[in-house]
Amino acid sequence: MGICPSLSKIMRKGKCLLLLVLCLCILAWFAAFLNDDTVKERPSPFEVKSGEELPRIDIESEMMRSIEEHVEEQPSKQSCPEHSPLLRGTLKLSFGPSLTFKQVEDENAEVIEGQYNPSDCTARQSVAILIPHRNREKHLMYLLYHLLPFLQRQQLHYAIYVIHQAGEATFNRAKLLNVGYLEALKDQSWDCFIFHDVDLVPENDKNLYMCEEQPKHLVVGRNSTGYKLRYKGYFGGVSAMTKDQFHRVNGFPNTYWGWGGEDDDLRIRVQLQKMTIVRPSLEVARYTMIFHKRDSGNQVNKDRMHLLRRTPQTWQKDGLNSCSYKVLSVHRAPLYINVTVDIGQPEHTQ
Repeated sequence: MGICPSLSKIMRKGKCLLLLVLCLCILAWFAAFLNDDTVKERPSPFEVKSGEELPRIDIESEMMRSIEEHVEEQPSKQSCPEHSPLLRGTLKLSFGPSLTFKQVEDENAEVIEGQYNPSDCTARQSVAILIPHRNREKHLMYLLYHLLPFLQRQQLHYAIYVIHQAGEATFNRAKLLNVGYLEALKDQSWDCFIFHDVDLVPENDKNLYMCEEQPKHLVVGRNSTGYKLRYKGYFGGVSAMTKDQFHRVNGFPNTYWGWGGEDDDLRIRVQLQKMTIVRPSLEVARYTMIFHKRDSGNQVNKDRMHLLRRTPQTWQKDGLNSCSYKVLSVHRAPLYINVTVDIGQPEHTQ
């Protein structure tokens, strides 16, 4: 009877001893784990050592990095197709007396400060349209009304530059086009330049306002000439040249004051550089000329034939490299960029 209580006490003590040993083993294992070199505490990015300044978080850099990563994730736009699916061919033109610039603006909301870029593809060429101008607001409005959607259907990146001659001196179309070219290059290095009269409206949007390997003449026929080329060497009205082509001929001459001769001078310069003028087919290169009386200050240039005979001797010193002018203002209107300039006066009237 006395043995049983003693045995029970011994078993209880054994259990306590076993539990104690087990606890000691766990503590020993945990201590060894903490001292193991393979397990290290990750330093906090905000931990500051004694004597050091708090690190600054460059929020702007982080935002820029995030934006760049987002842009990289965006798929790049494909090039616009060689043949735009938006073209309609022959267009029905209208010149309603009630048309206003506000209506033209409302119908071309995607044109911002005279520029347009296709939203769904990357344009195959960037094109600057240069329009010499003075006192022809109605013609300009009609031209823009038709030309802006015409260019958009061709899926071009384009800008319209209207170069306005200030003052009452004789009009100088050629010099204004030189000015337009030089001023447009201050915005960007355009692939192609279209030299465009304000009173000629294209009738077919398959007449592409793009440059080619050779200078291009776009007015093969117009209503005022029975849709025939005016004469064999005609290079006027609307023409297209690349930056390289226009530089090679030193641009237009600056000495043609009044109407006529400057386009023939440009043709001679092109021929002197062994380039060939190309033209689209008569079926597409058709224009409507908005009829009007000859402007005062744009009388026929009686010196044009004399100047043309001298072109082979003068082209290298009369052109882009001698074009002097003063910009009076640059106004970026919704539909076009208006550059108002003082280009001086003819030498014999100064």
